[in-house]
Amino acid sequence: MGIKDQFQDKAERMQQQGKQRAEQAKDQIQNRNRRRDEDEMDPARREREDRMSEDYDA
Repeated sequence: MGIKDQFQDKAERMQQQGKQRAEQAKDQIQNRNRRRDEDEMDPARREREDRMSEDYDA
């Protein structure tokens, strides 16, 4: 395999990794937004979770 082929393979791998990282970041943002929306829709659940975390702190 020539240097040109190695360089091209490496560039393609890096491009695929970049796409995967972008997808992961996009998924994380969507999950974060979904959780935020759920919290806004159900404030009672948020209060229960807050109380539960306070119990663990004590």
